[in-house]
Amino acid sequence: MLRILGRASSINVRKVLWTCDELDITYQREDWGRGFKSLQQDAFMALNPNAQIPVIQQDDFVLWESNTIIRYLANVSQAEWLYPADPRQRAHVDQWIDWQACELNSAWRYAFMSLVRHSPAHQDAKLLAAACKGWNHVMGILNQQLERTQAYVAGQDFSLADIPVGLSVNRFYETPLEHDALPAVRAYYERLTKRADFALWGRNGTP
Repeated sequence: MLRILGRASSINVRKVLWTCDELDITYQREDWGRGFKSLQQDAFMALNPNAQIPVIQQDDFVLWESNTIIRYLANVSQAEWLYPADPRQRAHVDQWIDWQACELNSAWRYAFMSLVRHSPAHQDAKLLAAACKGWNHVMGILNQQLERTQAYVAGQDFSLADIPVGLSVNRFYETPLEHDALPAVRAYYERLTKRADFALWGRNGTP
């Protein structure tokens, strides 16, 4: 059985859990990672020297990095409906997965740490205002894309890209900041909520 190591509150772990449920993959999740007793920490570091969750393990196969994991799961499941085999279609899916990891993750970091995690190191009012403005700006790029597709981030059909991007949209709306009017993003959020697995792992009150 596939083992998923990492707490369910982590946005990156939830990427994997949502993907598994979309693909009907049986798994066992375990609360490994930082904050556990030293023996377990040592064992976890042996699996992932970065000490980051999630990690998956199946027999002697170990894999870390959440976006790599969800691509792997889609590939082994031969789920072309989720992760197309056509190179150009797949490239558009990968483009938005990578955009979420680079552009969007960078945009939210300061504001999220300040407003949700209440980090003492992230309470500078000017930096927070700039971070909130920057986050809204990047979400505006997503809004433009969704205005074009009128459906999902990489096109007319739900794809693997919607898992990391959809969780990021949930984080945006669950963070107490002033949100720009982004009608296409809001409609996308409601569209995703109709999927039972997003309601379970995305729009569940966890930012």
